[in-house]
Amino acid sequence: MIHKTSRRAILASAAAGVASTLPMPWVSRMSALAAEPILLGLPTAKTAAAGVADHADYLNGATLAMEEINGSGGVLGRQIKPLVVDIDVLSPEGCQASIRNLIDAKVHAIATAFTLAPIPTMDATVDYKCPFLWGVTQRNCTDEVKKAPEKYGHMFQTDPSEVHYGHTFPIFLESMKDSGLWKPTNNGVHIVQEQIAYNQTISKALQAALPKSDFTLAGITDIQFPVQDWGPVIQEIKKIGAGTVMIDHWVAAEYAAFCKQWTADPLKGPLIYLQYGPSQPEFLELAGPAAEGFVWSSVLGVYADEKGNAFREKYKKRFPGIMGLCYTGNGYDTVNYLRAAWEAVGDPSKFKDVCDWIRTHGQRGVCGYMSLNNPWQEAGHYPDDGNPITAKSLEEGMGQLYVQVQDGQHKIIYPEVLAESKLRPWPWI
Repeated sequence: MIHKTSRRAILASAAAGVASTLPMPWVSRMSALAAEPILLGLPTAKTAAAGVADHADYLNGATLAMEEINGSGGVLGRQIKPLVVDIDVLSPEGCQASIRNLIDAKVHAIATAFTLAPIPTMDATVDYKCPFLWGVTQRNCTDEVKKAPEKYGHMFQTDPSEVHYGHTFPIFLESMKDSGLWKPTNNGVHIVQEQIAYNQTISKALQAALPKSDFTLAGITDIQFPVQDWGPVIQEIKKIGAGTVMIDHWVAAEYAAFCKQWTADPLKGPLIYLQYGPSQPEFLELAGPAAEGFVWSSVLGVYADEKGNAFREKYKKRFPGIMGLCYTGNGYDTVNYLRAAWEAVGDPSKFKDVCDWIRTHGQRGVCGYMSLNNPWQEAGHYPDDGNPITAKSLEEGMGQLYVQVQDGQHKIIYPEVLAESKLRPWPWI
């Protein structure tokens, strides 16, 4: 017989040997977690009547970032898995349905270019509260975040708001005039305005800013999307005869149609500014030589500095053709921003901790410095135009880029610290 003490020792030794070959429960959980992907929800307009070009740019930029991150080992040893759902940016119900589909899939964050039904989009997220980053460019959204931080504290606007288009425009005009690059035929500004809230806000901001400048309001003309014929608008521009015209619209294809009609029978002299829409790749494709000389701007855009040019090069290699200059970089920067937050917190499922980190840590991307540490949780704007969310220096905010089409290419002409060219005379001057 085996002695009791010896028998117990043998059994204990055997049990210890078995235990040593099995992982502890918490080790198993950690291993399983490391094998699970991080889910990034990407609501992307593919079939909607508007927003498709910008959303395609955003998805491309985000895809490039995810490929780079996953190719270098992922985040915390985990791959980022994109969950792309179609979204109708014009429909409140469609926006909410797309967001709820992502929430049902238990995504760790949501990132998108924008919707044109922003408040319903925000409301669809308030019970889940994963980090939601978007370039919605609307102060009415960030005002709601400021008013209700407990409700919307997970919502982050990764670019400055549209009000800066209006407030900064006279600053740009004065800079061009003072530099001697442009001698306006007169100081009148004619606003041609679309009816959606975004464009109306820009128009009102410009009207408020003009009395503080050397420029005056010459007239306002209303347009309605879709614009079938620019002829009546062009006749109104000629009738008013302002030295500057702002076409306060947003659709690239319709801007291209305007350029063709304008250059066929222009009014001699005025500087014509096309608000934002020419940033979309199809503008140059559709407008062709008629685009030459037109000026546009974006509060969100890829710089032409060393960092920005490196991104442009690899983006064009991955996605050949004309590159959009706005949401391509925003999608790329946003995914890298989330990566930094997830790595800092250590667990993407800790939504509150991730949001707290984003709120308190800025990041320099290809579109400039993104800091969301303000009550609006909105990226700061450069140059300082008197708004509460502006930056005194370029490295404290995101530079609004003024661009002119020169020799068939988009060239940054303002602010001077980011310029790659100077304002040129346009064909109808």
